[in-house]
Amino acid sequence: MSDAALSLEAVPAERSALVLFSGGQDSTACLAWALTQFERVETVGFDYGQRHHIEMETRTKVLARLRREYAPAQTKLGDDHVVDLKGFGRVAESSLTRDQEIKMGERGLPNSFVPGRNLAFFVYAAAVADRRGIDHLVGGMCETDFSGYPDCRKDTLDAMERVLNLGIERPYVIDTPLMYLTKAETWAMTHDLGGDALVEVVLEETHTCYMGERGARHAWGYGCGTCPACELRANGFEQWRAGK
Repeated sequence: MSDAALSLEAVPAERSALVLFSGGQDSTACLAWALTQFERVETVGFDYGQRHHIEMETRTKVLARLRREYAPAQTKLGDDHVVDLKGFGRVAESSLTRDQEIKMGERGLPNSFVPGRNLAFFVYAAAVADRRGIDHLVGGMCETDFSGYPDCRKDTLDAMERVLNLGIERPYVIDTPLMYLTKAETWAMTHDLGGDALVEVVLEETHTCYMGERGARHAWGYGCGTCPACELRANGFEQWRAGK
């Protein structure tokens, strides 16, 4: 193990963070934020059989670019972890894990909602964090510009934080820096954290599209342009750019 790795391992748990990192716009903004807030940052990704499995490839490209081009990452970014949750994805089927049209369901939720996905993510992230000696869990959940998923709400994550503290007996803190931001404000935050260079990493490397489309690049990045995730990202980009 290198001296740099040993130095990161020595950072106390309360000054260390594990970022739930999909390689999308929101989790990349959260990772950049965490790298300015903590002395040691690690990442964890989840392979749950998602249709947009390309995010498992793009996330490694984002990490590589950040290590090269984002100064805080060069001294603070530690190990990346990947958790296999394909069994969970098969149980909690949705339009994100099988080939079907994305539309609203009978409960008033889009059928892209994977029941309990974020809850499962945090349970597994907490297990990784316990093993790695990390107290902060960082997620890109937001209840402002979002698809209506109940496991993205602040109340849900506050309850999850308490469950993890009780169930694992570790003083976990769930940090959600995007919780009350619009997508335009997330673009603005990204620019504030890393200027045009970080925005370019988000545009070129991150993946948000539910359909896994990586064809022609749009002004706001890659994607089909019509799924809910693309529409939120594109509209937010245009609003941010118009307000610059």
